Amino acid sequence: MSEYTTVFGRLDNYNKGGVEIINDDPKNYVFSNMFEVASRAKPWQKIAVAKNQQYVLEAIRAEGTSEWRVTPHDEFALVVDGDVVIELLDPATPLVESTESGSRAVVGQPEGTPMGTVYAGHGHMTLLPAGRCYRMSAEKPSVVLLQTIQGPDTIERWADICQKF
Repeated sequence: MSEYTTVFGRLDNYNKGGVEIINDDPKNYVFSNMFEVASRAKPWQKIAVAKNQQYVLEAIRAEGTSEWRVTPHDEFALVVDGDVVIELLDPATPLVESTESGSRAVVGQPEGTPMGTVYAGHGHMTLLPAGRCYRMSAEKPSVVLLQTIQGPDTIERWADICQKF
């Protein structure tokens, strides 16, 4: 039996990695690295690194304080490097329709009831509930992997981020 060692990457220390093809054509696969993507991104850009129909995983460079966002469906934020603070707020009036996809920026400070603050470190996952607002902040560059549905702010850069064969 082979022995494997798991190595966790960080924004400042990662290996690109690759795909080991056993009996197939490597052109059938793509591979990107969330740390490489985040290292080249502007703070708070939502760059798709994986996609399955309408669902996406977005790599986000968390640095400073984000704008307030509202999501029409549940999203999950997984901190894969650093520390991120997530503020949650229940808006006084609905800010997004349940039929929309992907989170939306909220202009200014939304009115509503604070729901609490999550202090998330490496490996912590936070639910960002449907219909609620959230804002993230990070004192130093960190990386969040967001599981969501593709929306208007999702950036696709497949030609730039995928390993080529």
